[in-house]
Amino acid sequence: MFLNDLYKIVELSSTAERIAATISLNPEHTIFEGHFPGSPVTPGVVQLQIVKELLEKQLGRSLRMKTMRTCKFIQILNPRETPELNIHIKFTQSEFLEITAFGMHEGNTFFKAQIIYI
Repeated sequence: MFLNDLYKIVELSSTAERIAATISLNPEHTIFEGHFPGSPVTPGVVQLQIVKELLEKQLGRSLRMKTMRTCKFIQILNPRETPELNIHIKFTQSEFLEITAFGMHEGNTFFKAQIIYI
């Protein structure tokens, strides 16, 4: 888990079908030493892991990705330039957990994804 090490939750609100969170990224985290020295970039897989961790925290259970329908990384997420990120997750639960998520800050969208978890 990256929670409380790579990022901290600044604000979290939810309903039965939505999660809205503001997170604060730690630009000094060791992940940025190799990705990339002097110009940190938050890896896409890490952004998706943050979404998963927020869901797991809210739902109180572990999740495993079954399918990724779409995933787009639209802008580079540099934690020094964008230390806070707003993450929005819409989900429906049936046999599987289907989600649509995106991360943005000040009108700039950094990623969008549609994922099914089991």
